[in-house]
Amino acid sequence: MPTSSRPTDEPQPLALPPLVLNAQGQMRRVGVELEMGGLDIARISALVADCLGGTVRVMSNYEHAVDGDPAGDWRVELDFAFLQALGRRELNSDAPFVEVQQLLEHWLHRGAEQVVPMEVVSPPLPLNELVKVDRLIVALRSAGARGTTDNLMYAFGLHLNPELPALDATSIRHYMQAFVCLYDWLLARSRVDLMRRMTAFAEAFDQDYVRKLVAADYQPDLPALIDDYLLHNPSRNRALDMLPLFTHLDPQRVKVQVQDKLIKPRPTLHYRLPNCEIDQPGWGLRGAWSDWLMVERLVAAPSELAELCDVYGAFLAQPLERWFGDWLAEVEVWLSRHPDL
Repeated sequence: MPTSSRPTDEPQPLALPPLVLNAQGQMRRVGVELEMGGLDIARISALVADCLGGTVRVMSNYEHAVDGDPAGDWRVELDFAFLQALGRRELNSDAPFVEVQQLLEHWLHRGAEQVVPMEVVSPPLPLNELVKVDRLIVALRSAGARGTTDNLMYAFGLHLNPELPALDATSIRHYMQAFVCLYDWLLARSRVDLMRRMTAFAEAFDQDYVRKLVAADYQPDLPALIDDYLLHNPSRNRALDMLPLFTHLDPQRVKVQVQDKLIKPRPTLHYRLPNCEIDQPGWGLRGAWSDWLMVERLVAAPSELAELCDVYGAFLAQPLERWFGDWLAEVEVWLSRHPDL
């Protein structure tokens, strides 16, 4: 009798990084954000609740929460801050002119739904529970969720918010260094959609800042690390957005330079580069997560990280290489020489 096998679309557990514990000795956690079109908030919320065995809680017309996961609440929302605020006001308001407000909201919604994604935001999930997200992706795809490549106007992303193993300046700097050294490699593997590039939601760091970051003598304390970042990057729109982490660590220092109410303090990185291709058969977290693990492995190998920083610094120090060289090719060669990473 033939042995039974798992369905081909049944998600499998994802690989773990070398550093699995946080500073408190607990399993590190990762938050996941999925942007998509094709389904309304009620349908998405019902699917999330069904997958998790949870209950939908309506916060407004554009914001739902799903209770029931021990890790915390999941959120489903239209990723459009003004509509969210308007929806909350309508839900709780006894003010006059409600009809005018509702009409404005209706037309805003009709325009927004063409380009603004619905977003599913997970709670911080232990590393060994990321398979929950892949199971949800399968359910959303089966129900008709649409991803980045479905429409020229879609600029939908998959965001990962990995908790750091430690929050000291050296640990944070190592993650930033590993990321900038691998950025061209990550960009090529992510095949970032043209619309997402044009909207600049996930821009690269500028080369002046990268040269500073990879220099062997760059060993700032935490306040200096934050100040240098804010000087060069006073925006959330970076492929690796450090503002949530730095706001968690030193909110007043960040607030002096960046007044953005959308920054949410948390002890995590905010990796914004990958597309969300949720409608593509077989697509899930595995590809983006596997790429991110190269950053994790490089951080966990400090001598190799220092070597790659030196190589990249030398590359950036040569004007002709900066303008006409191919760092992607060079970093691929370097990685091929370090197969243990």
